[in-house]
Amino acid sequence: MTTTAPSRQVSLAEKVYQRCLNIDCAATYDVGEVRTKCGACGDLLDVVYDWSRLPVPKRLSDMEAMWARRHEPLRFSGVWRFHELLPFAPPERVITVGEGQTLLQQADFVSRYVGLRPGQLYLQYEGMNPSGSFKDNGMCAAFTHAHMVGAKRAACASTGNTSASLAMYCAVTQLMRAIIFIGSGKISYGKLSQALEYGALTVQIAGDFDDAMARVQEISKALGIYLVNSVNPFRLEGQKTVMFRVLEALRWEVPDWIVVPGGNLGNSSAFGKAFLELKELGLISKVPRLAVINAAGADTLDVLYNQRNLRWNRGRPRMETACWYYDELDRSKTKADTIASAIEINRPVNLKKCLRALDVCDGVVRKVSDQEILDAKAQVGAGGIGCEPASAASVAGAKLLRQQGVIGYEDRVVCILTGHQLKDPTATVAYHTTDQDKFEEVLGSRGVTRASYANRAIAVPNDVEAIIKAIQLYS
Repeated sequence: MTTTAPSRQVSLAEKVYQRCLNIDCAATYDVGEVRTKCGACGDLLDVVYDWSRLPVPKRLSDMEAMWARRHEPLRFSGVWRFHELLPFAPPERVITVGEGQTLLQQADFVSRYVGLRPGQLYLQYEGMNPSGSFKDNGMCAAFTHAHMVGAKRAACASTGNTSASLAMYCAVTQLMRAIIFIGSGKISYGKLSQALEYGALTVQIAGDFDDAMARVQEISKALGIYLVNSVNPFRLEGQKTVMFRVLEALRWEVPDWIVVPGGNLGNSSAFGKAFLELKELGLISKVPRLAVINAAGADTLDVLYNQRNLRWNRGRPRMETACWYYDELDRSKTKADTIASAIEINRPVNLKKCLRALDVCDGVVRKVSDQEILDAKAQVGAGGIGCEPASAASVAGAKLLRQQGVIGYEDRVVCILTGHQLKDPTATVAYHTTDQDKFEEVLGSRGVTRASYANRAIAVPNDVEAIIKAIQLYS
């Protein structure tokens, strides 16, 4: 009698691992290791899946079945609903607070402003996340990995949204203590209030975000604290799902364009990885074009990509070009400066991954002024969705690309709105105020000279007839 030996159970470590982004190094590390860079060469890391050993949906539309299981925390989450496409954590170890319940809104009012045919512009509103920004998509993934490896403290440098998200996950789960690093005067009160309210230990250093980012990496390494900034490869796995939800809302049809603000370049990097993987799995037949929009006061990617021709170059980008530019910034003591505080970053940690995304998605890079950002923000708000200034960079960028003829009138365009309007109410009120001194104080120093779409309050006497007259005149 012949017997067959039982097949060996394949471990998670054999299906998922971390790999160096440097193709000349390509060192690999276990999924359970805590790393933000390659130990051999210092480059960024990717989370890599051996899809031949993992269950993969035959069609993206198969994922719709997960809606019927919304009573399960895993499938209620707009991130973990797509667990099969980011399966680095066992389902029983996943952390969720219901993130990813977001909206893709067809926005005809804004499409007129951008210059697109009605029905062709969509706004992906990530401000509906529990902490009010897109950061929850990536944070739940990084926090899950931190929980997998037994971390007790987690840290980040932040212009506001990352700290709010980390502090929220720590407070809700009570699994870790949040430690956040912020720069002097470089965080909006709307965001800082969240971190403080959620009990995070807040460390304010003399410097900007780039300084805080450098310090948090050093401190995290010295004290063994888990780092959750987007240099963490697991953050980007969660952020991939923004694109899965966009495709889901479009009935799995790939749009012509994805337009996203560019700060630390985590979103653009994650989106490129999402489409690269979906294409390799045969789940989509084409990828959209990607437009990454810098603020003019924090335009590193625009300078490097458009002026100095830095490209992915088949995995061998000339990163010394970026180093030379950073040296120039240091010599001139140039700091990022924009009203769009969430993207006020001169040294994006995911620059190299973003170059890959631009290559995969035949991308373009543009910059827009604070004036253009605030005008676009006002139009987004007038269309019924409030967003923070950085979010509106995507709409301002789409308008610019439309004017340049890069985006066509008939193209289907998705602009990513990364954060809620109440993240930075100061800028909103200053734009719409009748108080010229307040306008100058908040916006004038940023080169904003007008509020073309301001919705100003009407001053009237405390008199019924005067009030009625004003309402009849202006409504």
